[in-house]
Amino acid sequence: MTSTPVAERPRPAATLILLRDGEQGVEALMLKRHGLSDAFGEAFVFPGGKLDAADAAVGMSPDAIDAAPAELHARLGEGDIDLSFAAGLFVAAIREAAEEADVLLAQGTQPDAVTAALEALRAGTPFAAALASTRVRLLASALQPWARWITPVGRLQPKRFDARFFVARGPVDAVARHDGHETTEAAWLRPREALERYWAREIALAPPQIMTLAHFARLGDVDRILAEARSRAPLHVQPHVLDEPGGMTLCLPGDPAHPVAARAMPGPLRLAVRDKRFEPEGGLAAFFD
Repeated sequence: MTSTPVAERPRPAATLILLRDGEQGVEALMLKRHGLSDAFGEAFVFPGGKLDAADAAVGMSPDAIDAAPAELHARLGEGDIDLSFAAGLFVAAIREAAEEADVLLAQGTQPDAVTAALEALRAGTPFAAALASTRVRLLASALQPWARWITPVGRLQPKRFDARFFVARGPVDAVARHDGHETTEAAWLRPREALERYWAREIALAPPQIMTLAHFARLGDVDRILAEARSRAPLHVQPHVLDEPGGMTLCLPGDPAHPVAARAMPGPLRLAVRDKRFEPEGGLAAFFD
């Protein structure tokens, strides 16, 4: 008798989508993952990663963060998590952007404090220690929860994540740099441009990035994206995997085959895997219809 494998419990994670207004519209900071990564290697993603044990402690320290844990907990709107876990997710999102992209959303009492904190991180100083030694506070108040994506059970990738996505306006003077280890390239990309390059097979994208970029393309600028995030609860998305004769298909909330009947976001409701790429039935135009 063949036993059904037990699905791995998804790991808590956080992603920070840094945004800026360019000459042709909103741009998002994206990083190319290393080709040896075990999760979407060589794909362009937003800075992010798993929650670390120390993130909750930083989130509960008024000296290290500019917002009360109760306020951050309320923004997430998840009644089944405690204050420290909620605050830790905000910290993890900011920390990952600092570690992977060299952009730190923080403020200090001295003019060069944020630069000093980044230099300490590059030198290998633990995140909490770097904040304390330079006396900077994380600007968690600048983050707005956007979505929660949970990796589906199935063949999508070997590890599962329960990732909260946050949006924030990037610092005006930020110069993003990839870390050379987990990421090998950094770029500010317009949503439509990124999807067009994806369709031309110039870059690779994962489903959360694909659908988020398609959503941003409809909104146009940073103010409208942040306003939408403030106006509603975070989107909750756990794709459902269909094994069909032509291959694997991901269906999203609102699709007739998905357990959740209500649509979570605009755009296509299905992404079929064709030649190692996620494609909607209507082609590139379906991302913007």
